[in-house]
Amino acid sequence: MTVRGRNPLLLLILALPVGLFGCAQPAEPEPTAAATEAAAVVTLPEPTLEVAAAHSEVHWTYEGAEGPGHWADLAEGNEACGSGKAQSPIDLAGYAGEDLADITFSYLPTKTNVVNNGHTIQFNYDEGNTIEIDGTTYNLLQMHFHAPSEHSVDGKLADAEMHLVHKSADDGLAVVGVLINKGAENAAFKGIWSHLPDEVEEVGTDAGLVMADELLPAVRTTYRYDGSLTTPPCTEGVKWNVMTTPIEMSEAQLAAFSEIVDPNNRPVQPLGDRALVEDTTP
Repeated sequence: MTVRGRNPLLLLILALPVGLFGCAQPAEPEPTAAATEAAAVVTLPEPTLEVAAAHSEVHWTYEGAEGPGHWADLAEGNEACGSGKAQSPIDLAGYAGEDLADITFSYLPTKTNVVNNGHTIQFNYDEGNTIEIDGTTYNLLQMHFHAPSEHSVDGKLADAEMHLVHKSADDGLAVVGVLINKGAENAAFKGIWSHLPDEVEEVGTDAGLVMADELLPAVRTTYRYDGSLTTPPCTEGVKWNVMTTPIEMSEAQLAAFSEIVDPNNRPVQPLGDRALVEDTTP
């Protein structure tokens, strides 16, 4: 409506709150396709997972006054990092051999989003990839890497370790760990390794299709135990499944990660009275 004169009554009416006349507020404009796409890009995994700590306002590191020995003191809620009795990682030694039910892997080629969060490089997954452990289904949320490894075997660390983080419908967490040793070039990683971001970022970038099944070793027996997240807040109740068979990466592939991310492994924690079991049947 165009006001052509300076009619005081009309100007007074226009100045009154819209609500006095029972009129609805103007509808918000429909978001553009570009805005919708931008909003989708910044979506991050659940804040209860390891990645949440990377985006926390509380700064923590892997060394010095903000390193693992001080995590419990850095923020309220981190108490388990210092006083927890079921912490991860651990040394995989002294285990009992059992014939465990196989983990059922249902991984498909899936679009991923890669982000350098300052503590690791992480690939976030769309829905559709699952594992089943003892009758419970867990959805794959993300995978990330540590170098050197976090878990050791009989006191020896591997050159790196991959963690595939899963969550069940009732918010239970299960992590599949894969130890990585220096050796032959790993063709399965060539595609995603070309997307490693060398700068810390808040929003990830498209890393293309990834077939997580191809990243795993052919023999899929595991060490299993109940543990925790390996970063603040070190939440316990995580089902750990570390592959007994490591995979290999070339020296160049390992260097591509370590040139971006400083050593990012939490020291091994006491096993205590927890049960550590090795699956003995391939």
